Amino acid sequence: MKILLSPAKSINENQQIKDIHSFPVFKKEAKDIVKKIKHLTSNDLQELMHISKDLADLNVKRFKDWKSAEVDTDRRLQVAFAFSGEVYRGLDFTTFNENELFLANEKIRILSGLYGILKPFDLIYPYRLEMGTSFSPKEEQKNLYEFWGAKVTIALQKELSKNEVLVNLASNEYAKVIQFEKLKNRVITPVFKEFKNGRFSIVMMYAKHARGAMARYLIQNELDSIEELQLYAIDGYSFDMNQSNENEWVFVR
Repeated sequence: MKILLSPAKSINENQQIKDIHSFPVFKKEAKDIVKKIKHLTSNDLQELMHISKDLADLNVKRFKDWKSAEVDTDRRLQVAFAFSGEVYRGLDFTTFNENELFLANEKIRILSGLYGILKPFDLIYPYRLEMGTSFSPKEEQKNLYEFWGAKVTIALQKELSKNEVLVNLASNEYAKVIQFEKLKNRVITPVFKEFKNGRFSIVMMYAKHARGAMARYLIQNELDSIEELQLYAIDGYSFDMNQSNENEWVFVR
């Protein structure tokens, strides 16, 4: 089983890298992106990424200081402990034991606007670049979906064994980069809904936390069959057969 996640916008830059680490598979592509984006001004980044001036100033500096993760400096971060958004609070890598960390590194793949796809043990530099950004290092491409789509899809194809299930816990913004029709493997996309004012709806903050919590559950409980995931009951959620279909499984509370 492989588990897809989105990255977080917020990054924890205070961490200690574990002895065992790896490097992003698309190091060259990340370097190409940075080579072009580092020439943008703070105003350019504000407009491109729809962020505040302070965030734009921070990321101008990050891109100018950026180096390949293979260059040993104290600014390198390890993916498992770098992202600190709601998904990663639900996942909580910091409380995994050693065996669980190794399983997470084997099973979890994190989509990234800058790095394409990451493993938890990968080393990166702090950055912010969302997958939906209308930017590409190639003039003939208009966005990162076009730049990363085929590359990331092929990388997943190479990693997925026959009959291995892909559990898509990434947001729609990030999952859109995968050309799912080219994958021969079964893809399950869990959706989390809350009952409020007489109807079920997605509340993004809760849904993000639930994605991380389900990823944690999948790491800690080696299921004999993906169908056993329908028994998931963490944080009060339960599987709703009536709202689900073959590939989209809805969990409600």
